[in-house]
Amino acid sequence: MTKEFNVVIERDEEGYYVASVPELQGCHTQAKSLDKLMERIREAIELCLEMEGDFVSNEFIGVQRIAVEV
Repeated sequence: MTKEFNVVIERDEEGYYVASVPELQGCHTQAKSLDKLMERIREAIELCLEMEGDFVSNEFIGVQRIAVEV
């Protein structure tokens, strides 16, 4: 059986790409390249599924950017 997950990708201040999977608590990784990041997040998802078993399947709506005065 194949399951699909949403992966959120950001770049930190040191230039690393950071990926996380909102449906799987604590499922995240980082890498210098996007290709390596996708390889690593796939492995992280597999490990999280082994450990967690069940997961919350939320419908992904989108990402919004908002500006706030600080």
